[in-house]
Amino acid sequence: MNEEFYCCLKLVSGEEVISEIMIDDNDTDPVIVMQTPLKVETMTRGSSGYMKLVPWMSVPDDDIFIIKPDKVITMTELPEDHEMVEAYQHYNMQRAFYVDGERKVRVSKQMGSLGSVKDARSNLEKIYNTTADHVSGIATHA
Repeated sequence: MNEEFYCCLKLVSGEEVISEIMIDDNDTDPVIVMQTPLKVETMTRGSSGYMKLVPWMSVPDDDIFIIKPDKVITMTELPEDHEMVEAYQHYNMQRAFYVDGERKVRVSKQMGSLGSVKDARSNLEKIYNTTADHVSGIATHA
């Protein structure tokens, strides 16, 4: 197999697909191996147009698909800094946060304390009691 690269393919079905691909031409029947392909849909809203990325195939759990070269009308390699590659990478990164239809957020220390509700309540009570004691101490000395 050759090395992987980002590519935009126009298929005989009329679909335009962006994917990271490899071309396997080692045997007599070459194939194109696509990893996490996304279909490019052009949309219009009023007088503006934009492109939307959607999964090429929405049902399978696999991210690797194989197609034969005779199903491709044309293809073009995209540099890694191309805006469509950046959109492709962003879409796939966001999709990685969803598991079984639910958004899964990875908790990190940058998000704040990683304690429990019980610990938080205890800490808040200590702060309240310390402040209340301090305020009542000021009031009795006045």
